[in-house]
Amino acid sequence: MIRPLDGILAVSLEQAVAAPFCSSRMADAGARVIKIERAEGDFARGYDRFVKGGSTYFLWLNRGKESLVLDIKKSDDAALLHRILARADVFIQNLLPGAARRAGFGSESLRAQHPRLVTVDISGYGDEGPYAEMKAYDLLVQAESGLAEVTGAPAEPGRVGVSVCDIACGLYAYNAVLEALIKRGRTGQGSGIAVSLFDGMADWMTVPLLQFQYSGKAPVRMGLNHPSVAPYGLYRAGDGGGVLISIQNEREWARFRDQVVGRPDLAGDARFDSIVARVANRPALDAILNEAFQKLTRQQLVDRLHQAQIAYGALNGVADLLKHPQLRRAVVDSEYGPVELVAAPARVAGDRPAYGPVPRLGQHSDAIRREFAA
Repeated sequence: MIRPLDGILAVSLEQAVAAPFCSSRMADAGARVIKIERAEGDFARGYDRFVKGGSTYFLWLNRGKESLVLDIKKSDDAALLHRILARADVFIQNLLPGAARRAGFGSESLRAQHPRLVTVDISGYGDEGPYAEMKAYDLLVQAESGLAEVTGAPAEPGRVGVSVCDIACGLYAYNAVLEALIKRGRTGQGSGIAVSLFDGMADWMTVPLLQFQYSGKAPVRMGLNHPSVAPYGLYRAGDGGGVLISIQNEREWARFRDQVVGRPDLAGDARFDSIVARVANRPALDAILNEAFQKLTRQQLVDRLHQAQIAYGALNGVADLLKHPQLRRAVVDSEYGPVELVAAPARVAGDRPAYGPVPRLGQHSDAIRREFAA
């Protein structure tokens, strides 16, 4: 089977989550990915020991790669990396701000030597401005970007429970790499890509940012309720069972009002005749809904929602996700044995994804040193 990035060589001087996310997706698409690690390894190898003694983060983000241990402060190892880059298509790095440049692997100088090379610099806040030299990690950027302020229950800000800033940055980097490779196919020239955790999350924060910029009002934290759409959130039936309900337009509201809530008389009520009106009158709306739902069991409420073709969902835990009928899994090999991961979200007709094994630290060092010997 021909994969989209077959024949592409990517070299990634990487650690943690954002850069490994980008390079792992390249590996999934068929690229050869050489992961450069210190002697002690990517510190994500030690984040936890939950998967048969291995790290959840590392096993997730490093499938299909080759591990090469280098100390780029040593002249021989630096020379080896330069020889590899002379043949590479993509170079990714997310070292501390300025570290790659000081070691002789700055993006501009590399592209000057190798015009077809695509370089990717991943940072916390970008390479300009007063934050350029600051260290950055996911939770710090969740706070700096305002995400934590619009997340959680009303009492206090909350952390999104997964590393969204890292993941968003890795996705944007991967997207930019694919665009750069397409462009290179037309022009013969590589590109210099810079992606930061902050910029990625700022893009995700566009809606609350615009709301505040043009109205002076930022979304308030509402737990499991949507700040600008109603009804859209968690409701309890008479037996205590919870259901998340989402109404996105007036056609859905009419069906929901008449068939689920059983209140066709609300059709002429100006308090509820638009999304904006329902948000403004949310307390009154919720009082009506809660009164109606207290007369139903959760299953009766779900049955009505289903019959009326209203969007709803369960408030699941991680244990429920593990058993979810829509969850697709994929198996990768590792030094700890086979590991079940979540399958790649995008499915391509006729393709069966094949994921390479997760490498041991330095597993490919000897072979790569021979291959790229002076």
